[in-house]
Amino acid sequence: MFIGLENILLIGSLLLLISVIAGKTTNKLGVPTLIFFLIVGVLAGSEGIGKIQFNDAALAQLIGVTALNFILFSGGLDTHWKTIRPVLWRGILLSTVGVLITALTLGLFVHYVFGFTIAEGLLLGSIVSATDAAAVFSILRNKGIALKGFLRPILELESGSNDPMAYFLTITLTSIVVTGEVNVGVLIVSFCKEFLLGALVGYAMGKASVWLINNIKLETEGLYTVLTLGLAIFTYSFTHAIGGNGFLAIYLCAIIMGNSNMIHKRSLIKFYDGQAWLMQIILFLTLGLLVFPSHILPLIGTGLLISAFLMFVARPLGVFFSLAVFKTNLRSKLFISWVGLRGSVPIVFATYPLLAGIKGAETIFNLVFFISITSVLLQGTTLSLVARLLHVTIPVKAKRRIGTDFEATDKIKTEMQEVTMPEGSRAIDKKIVDLGIPPTINITAIKRDNLFIAPNGSTKIHVHDVLYVLAEDKISMEQFRNEMTEPQ
Repeated sequence: MFIGLENILLIGSLLLLISVIAGKTTNKLGVPTLIFFLIVGVLAGSEGIGKIQFNDAALAQLIGVTALNFILFSGGLDTHWKTIRPVLWRGILLSTVGVLITALTLGLFVHYVFGFTIAEGLLLGSIVSATDAAAVFSILRNKGIALKGFLRPILELESGSNDPMAYFLTITLTSIVVTGEVNVGVLIVSFCKEFLLGALVGYAMGKASVWLINNIKLETEGLYTVLTLGLAIFTYSFTHAIGGNGFLAIYLCAIIMGNSNMIHKRSLIKFYDGQAWLMQIILFLTLGLLVFPSHILPLIGTGLLISAFLMFVARPLGVFFSLAVFKTNLRSKLFISWVGLRGSVPIVFATYPLLAGIKGAETIFNLVFFISITSVLLQGTTLSLVARLLHVTIPVKAKRRIGTDFEATDKIKTEMQEVTMPEGSRAIDKKIVDLGIPPTINITAIKRDNLFIAPNGSTKIHVHDVLYVLAEDKISMEQFRNEMTEPQ
């Protein structure tokens, strides 16, 4: 089937609806919903029942990179600094050293066992070295698994931050395979340049974005999502244009924005969470369309051996080596090793060798696709079982206290009081977003001149305003009252 302008919306909407409904129906099996989006894409492709002709690797890569930007940005916005700070260095080592060791180990295995050149083997290892957080936590939430201690934040941080390293390795090895030249000094300089520029631009754009959103005073609230989108895409594209790592920049920018006092932050987080899901569906559908199942069937034996080595040897080596300097028990290391699901990122990265015209690039792409599928199907369906066997889950009573989303951010508020703002208070004429109000406090309404206002971050406090405040407990309420009524 040829997709033209007149039927692209019809076919696209049908694929979206089928994907969501299929994912909802089959998610009870414990397999990540996203895997079914991929299957729908395959079935709709040229060798499936849909017969849609699609073999444009360049377009698939563009869609993939765009989608990954949305996914990383949404993940960064929803990353809580207080949660990841205690495990920051664990996550950084896993997302850099762990990725490198995984790529190196798998690359050497592929070279010696299957006759790939060392460069081609390392390229394959680099492509599949990144993990997929979306797949992991969709299973954890749907299966009702709550993890002990630092496991959840460390998995969240690693999966959100390991894409830059995998991208660097993929681009580097692709260049080496094409040119046949290796210059260690140039590689080190390139690595330092990419990550330094990515970190600097990401930090600067995060701070600048928060300031701009809080001070631009747009007339319509919906324009803030458009503004944020422009800032996010600019962060990635500008960083990439000057030779930095755009994936690192956009993720770091989002973390700073998500952990700053920013107007309309809650609505922005919800909006980009939905956008991230849309991008993931489109991404998996596109990658599914790009695959020819008949080309994968001859590689099943090779793919199974490589998948097994990745799951049982390469990934654990990367995890154990990275966490060797930290006090981490064996059960936690084993669980982190098992949560090495490969998703859409490796398949997107596998398009780079295709576009570079590397000999054997199609074989690498098909192997990466198969490895990603088997990883999700085997590890995804057994994740809850492995967590229970390793005793890394929180007991039932403790899990009930935390809640179904496994986060303690939306705590129950037990105190509600009216707080009248006196003359001379330090809060007068300041925006709510600039007051540094902790998450244990919610200002639900403001009474001003016998009129009620539904406040947001840009609302200014006036003299004699009556604030209707919800607090987590009496101590939080008293601290808020003292701080807000304290003179300048």
